[in-house]
Amino acid sequence: MPRINTDTHLAPAASQPLLQQIQQAFGSTPNMFKAVANSPAALKSMWASFGALGQGTLGAQLGEQIAVAIANRNRCEYCLAAHTVLGQKAGASLAAMSAAQVGESEDPRTAAALRFALKVVEQRAHIDATDVAALRDAGFKDEQVVEIMAHVALNLFTNYINVAFDVPVDFPKVALK
Repeated sequence: MPRINTDTHLAPAASQPLLQQIQQAFGSTPNMFKAVANSPAALKSMWASFGALGQGTLGAQLGEQIAVAIANRNRCEYCLAAHTVLGQKAGASLAAMSAAQVGESEDPRTAAALRFALKVVEQRAHIDATDVAALRDAGFKDEQVVEIMAHVALNLFTNYINVAFDVPVDFPKVALK
């Protein structure tokens, strides 16, 4: 049982228009957004971040692979399940999403991004110049390096919401590795 309200009828009035947008985007309202809707400011921030990064240069598939790697590392079953589904919708195979859980990919560029994202999480952003250089060597420009960091930050936010508040998973479950 969640530790915070997930009844959208009890969410503040200021959250209702965003909840309607989310309902339209997903065809239902995922439990994570129901929990975040308790704070209109937090919901606005999260939804805007998803929208902005969805328009970024990394592409949906890599964004979802970063998300499952971070979810697995943080033991967030909710995000692991949700982003595995979203990654497949973005064109990644189930095998690619499974490999991404542990920071691996057959594609060297994707593998570099996953290694970087996981290092940022593990070392709480205490990285060095060689870590950024490895991304550049893999073909990432500064814009994309910063965008990877934004994906890390957004996924930490969503992981922490779901883990801390024990938000019920409403996507097909995926085993943590």
